[in-house]
Amino acid sequence: MIEFMLNGETVTTDDAPDTPLLWVVRDTFKLKGSKYGCGAGLCGACTMHVDGAAVRTCVLPISSVAGRAVTTIEGLGTPENLHPLQAAWYELSVPQCGYCQSGQIMSAAALLADNPSPSATDVDAAMAGNICRCGCYVRIKQAILQVGGTSLTDTSLAYDATLSDQETHA
Repeated sequence: MIEFMLNGETVTTDDAPDTPLLWVVRDTFKLKGSKYGCGAGLCGACTMHVDGAAVRTCVLPISSVAGRAVTTIEGLGTPENLHPLQAAWYELSVPQCGYCQSGQIMSAAALLADNPSPSATDVDAAMAGNICRCGCYVRIKQAILQVGGTSLTDTSLAYDATLSDQETHA
């Protein structure tokens, strides 16, 4: 049995230790907000927080979260009490299809927890590797900067797609 905290509640599972956290959360605990995108940890759709850090859970074995705290999009806010990012997402009509949005929000929430007033460059670095097939990057960035209280300019909203994951996490 593997025990961990899931959205503030202690849970246990007897899933195989090498089962990815994403599948345990979706199939065992029936929380469907986090999505499967690539299965290789490259797109960000499966992002959750483990001890507050944004983690790609499609490649993270459940055994690695034993005794740790996991937060999913369902644990970030509620319909009655939205997280500030969720409220900004709604206010700015950020999503188009919405498939990647839970991973985008979870990555952004981890950024804002570490850096409450990020610059546009900080946002680009933190969000690199979170893929939005609909191309909603400008609205995603605008929502993050708005929550962070950063003044918005046309140039700061341009998404810098030239940043690679290696450059931003070096």
